[in-house]
Amino acid sequence: MRADMLTSVLTELNGTSADIQASGVISTDGLMMASVLPTGLDEDRVGAMSAAMLSLGDRTAKELARGTLEQVLIKGALGYVLMTYAGEEAVLTVMAKPNAKLGLIFLDVKRAAESIADLL
Repeated sequence: MRADMLTSVLTELNGTSADIQASGVISTDGLMMASVLPTGLDEDRVGAMSAAMLSLGDRTAKELARGTLEQVLIKGALGYVLMTYAGEEAVLTVMAKPNAKLGLIFLDVKRAAESIADLL
């Protein structure tokens, strides 16, 4: 039931912008809780990498005195990967196109992360 509600939030998030290609909610230990991913993208791999990157970002922010981590953004030639906490025990990962309007995506992701945190 909870997975259905999380998937609903992700589906709504993906529908807010044509620039968002995929999204997932991952536990901080790397297990996929819900996802809306394209075919061919391995859920387990996305989950493990998202948790690892957010953990590394969190440690980096603390070690370099940057305060509490808000998000990790990766820019590649084929697009973006954005990771942010959704509560204390989950990570919201979003993949976007290379020409995405990041300001709008940041806002939509923040709202979705708050909704997810409320569900968990």
